[in-house]
Amino acid sequence: EGLWFIGVHACVKASGAATDGRVTIIEHTAQQGVGSPLHVHSREDECFYVLEGDLTFWVGGRTIAGPAGSFVYGPRGIPHTFVMASEQARFLLVAEPGGFDGFVRALSVPATAATPPPPGTPVPEPERMMAVAAEYGIDILGPPGIPA
Repeated sequence: EGLWFIGVHACVKASGAATDGRVTIIEHTAQQGVGSPLHVHSREDECFYVLEGDLTFWVGGRTIAGPAGSFVYGPRGIPHTFVMASEQARFLLVAEPGGFDGFVRALSVPATAATPPPPGTPVPEPERMMAVAAEYGIDILGPPGIPA
């Protein structure tokens, strides 16, 4: 299942429904500079495994370099964000327990190719993103990018 989600190609590898709510696994592919808003989860822990390229993470005030092969943990209750640091990057996001895929689906459009979204692909308005995030126990704290 390929989706274009806020600047990334998101491929749901294991949904919460398929794992009886235990875990969600989503492969992400994106271009340099794309990242998630600064946010905090109240329901799930997030784990990131970098498959290709480089990411930069910010977890609880700490900046973490994420080259290919890196594993980064974003526990629930701790603010975190990430940004693609290389020209293109690919990583697995594992959310436990499952259900995070519902949030991704609610803010995505079906992908017509297994590539990052082309220019002009619609992205949700910030107000909508924050409202949907709240439904999934996610508090968006700031824009994408590593806090200074």
